[in-house]
Amino acid sequence: MSVHQNTYTHYLMVHFIGEQPDGEQIYFSLSQDGLHWHDLNRGLPVLHSTIGEKGVRDPFLIRAVDSGKFYIIATDLRIASGKGWSAAVNEGSRDIVIWESDDLVSWSDPWTVTVGTADAGCVWAPEVIYDEVAGDFLVFWASATLDPGTNERKQKIYSAHTHDFRTFTSSELYIERDNHIIDTTIIAHEGIYYRYSKNETTKNILVEQSNSLDRDSFVPVDAPVLEALEGVEGPQIFKLNDRQEWCLIVDRFAEHKGYLPLITSDLSSGDFRVLSDTEFDMGQTQKRHGSVIPITAAESERLLAAYGAASQTVTE
Repeated sequence: MSVHQNTYTHYLMVHFIGEQPDGEQIYFSLSQDGLHWHDLNRGLPVLHSTIGEKGVRDPFLIRAVDSGKFYIIATDLRIASGKGWSAAVNEGSRDIVIWESDDLVSWSDPWTVTVGTADAGCVWAPEVIYDEVAGDFLVFWASATLDPGTNERKQKIYSAHTHDFRTFTSSELYIERDNHIIDTTIIAHEGIYYRYSKNETTKNILVEQSNSLDRDSFVPVDAPVLEALEGVEGPQIFKLNDRQEWCLIVDRFAEHKGYLPLITSDLSSGDFRVLSDTEFDMGQTQKRHGSVIPITAAESERLLAAYGAASQTVTE
C-alpha cells in the first residue's frame, strides 16, 4: 500500500511520559497541525510491555510503505523498577521491544530481538529509516560499550539491517565520537540524509548531512541555534504536511519541561527558529522521547474512534 504525502492531514506521536509507575509504556497523541497535540486514550497507555524489563522508553513509529504495516520499536527499560541509571547503562537489556499493526489500532503482542553486541551495557533509543540502496530498513541505537583505550564504557551508535523486524543482520558500529553520543534520528529529503544526535557529554544536539547512509559519509552542518540549546535530548524531526517546513522537537529533560519545537524551511541551512510558548501546545501529559509520523484523515478518524481525545478539535 502506498500513501501519497498530499493525502496526509494529521500527525500521530508515540511517546512515554516519565518514570512514574505506568509512565514507561506506549502513549499516543494526535495533532492536526503538528504543533498542538491532544492525548489519546484519556492520557493513559495504549500499549503495555509485558516482556523483558516490562517497560519501554523512547518509542519510534515507522510506516512500512511497501507492506502497509506499522512498527513500533522501543528501548527495553523501566527505570521505575528501581534498578537505577547506573545499572541501566552498564547492565541494561540488549534487546529492543517491537509491535506490529496493519491499522494503528490493532497491535500484535510485543516481541523482543537481541541486537546489542556482547559487551553492550544497554540498547537505547532505537530508530529506523528505510535504506533505499539496500532495499531494507536500517535500525540504529545507542549502546555503552567498552572503549579499548580506557577500558571504560562509552556511548556509541550501532546499527543493523532488517526486512521484517524479526531477523536482523549482525550489529555494527555506526557512529563514534570523542564524546559520548546517543539519541540519533535521521530524515531524508531530496536525496540527502540529515542526522541529528545528542552529544551526551555537552548535552546538546549536533547536525550532520550526507547523500548516503554510509557511516563515514556524513559531514557536520552548522546549526548555532540548535547547538546553543543545552540540556536537551531525544531529537525528532518531521515535515509539516501543508508547507515546505520541518518541525524538530527536542526533549528538555534538564528542565523537566518536555518537548520544545523548532522550525526550519531549509534542512541544509541548519537554521532553526525556536517557537515561543504561545505557538504550541504539547497536550496534557508531559511527552518524553518519542516519534511523529504523518497520517491520513481516515487513520485519524480510526484512532479517535478507538481511543478518543481530550478535545475533538483535532478533526475538522
